[in-house]
Amino acid sequence: MKNKLIAVARFLLFMGIGFFFIWLFLRNLSTDQRKEIMKSFGYANYWWISLSVALGILSHYLRAIRWRMLLEPMGYLPGKRNTFFAVMIGYIANLALPRLGEVSRCTVLTRYEGVPFNKSFGTVITERAIDLAMFVALFFLNLALQFDKLSNFIDAKVYTPLEQKFHLTMDLSGSLKLIALGGIILVAIIYFIFRKQIARNKYFIKFWNMALGFLEGIKSLVKVKRLWLFAFYSFSIWALYLIMAYLVFFSLPETAHLGIDAGLAALVFGTIGIMVVQGGIGIYPAIVAETLVLYSVVATKGYALGWLIWSSQTITIIILGGLSLIILPIIQKKKNYVEA
Repeated sequence: MKNKLIAVARFLLFMGIGFFFIWLFLRNLSTDQRKEIMKSFGYANYWWISLSVALGILSHYLRAIRWRMLLEPMGYLPGKRNTFFAVMIGYIANLALPRLGEVSRCTVLTRYEGVPFNKSFGTVITERAIDLAMFVALFFLNLALQFDKLSNFIDAKVYTPLEQKFHLTMDLSGSLKLIALGGIILVAIIYFIFRKQIARNKYFIKFWNMALGFLEGIKSLVKVKRLWLFAFYSFSIWALYLIMAYLVFFSLPETAHLGIDAGLAALVFGTIGIMVVQGGIGIYPAIVAETLVLYSVVATKGYALGWLIWSSQTITIIILGGLSLIILPIIQKKKNYVEA
């Protein structure tokens, strides 16, 4: 009962944060501006959005295929269909609670394909590490390609308001470096003093086991039979993320003229929003709106575009994840009946 209450509380917390960001953005808009956003949904070209959704589904399928490649060196090769279903169930679970998706999709393969949970979980952690590396690469690519725009935006929207509000006269970046260095030293001292107690702490043990699982997953990466194909899938997944976000730009006349650089910026900063708030609810459209201001797109149109991108992909995950939950047991029941 306690665990269920904690899960519900966490879900409500993340939903509350999402709705807070929706309120935070809309509170500064007039009634006419809000009507303008709703109007944008009405005249949007949903053919472009449908194409974006199709590419999104393809990216999910490639993720399932890539996951199988990590499991194969350990002697497990689950069916493509069941692996895809497991990935979609993981996605829909992640909309509810952070990290629940990783557990859910591994549980599905354990139940329907006999893959040990600890081994599949290690490969999922490896997947996350690879995706993080891909995201970091895209982040710095975006920063390099659009440094002038981004630096001017940060000065105007972040540093200057902070300077005016708190009358900052010191070098902010230098101070942050000193704070970070001091924090690292403090953590090292605390660990040295309390290392024995930390080693017996259940959370530390959980973290350590997770680290061991990560190492197991890394071993599977080294042993992948067609590493070039694995790298191709990894690149393709993020390329599809970029293209499927950019295609939605063509659904509105106010954003149809923008280049792929704007799509890259929206992808990178929107992904940060998804990392910050579970599922990106509320914050994703707001970040896209602020990002597209860099390209002279009014906030209301950018906000509408952000909602079109986020809602189309989220609804796809809900539908496919829900269908996977329904279809998978039925298929397995028929399979067991035929084998019997």
